[in-house]
Amino acid sequence: MDTKPYVLNLEPGSYYFCACGRSTNLPYCDGSHKGSAVEPFAVVLPESRSVAICACGQSATRPFCDGSHNAQSGG
Repeated sequence: MDTKPYVLNLEPGSYYFCACGRSTNLPYCDGSHKGSAVEPFAVVLPESRSVAICACGQSATRPFCDGSHNAQSGG
């Protein structure tokens, strides 16, 4: 499993990022969480920016990466 973050250049707007890990369109939510207690991460960006979206599931700042994958992989 690749634990490196998804680095995205996003335009202003609303985004929903997967929190359940089941989406077929990672890192975006595709509704696969329906029927579970998990809700996607809703993010509103007022301006264009580059973001790193967590892929390891351990970030304390999810959906954004905080580098926790480095501790898991040793680098």
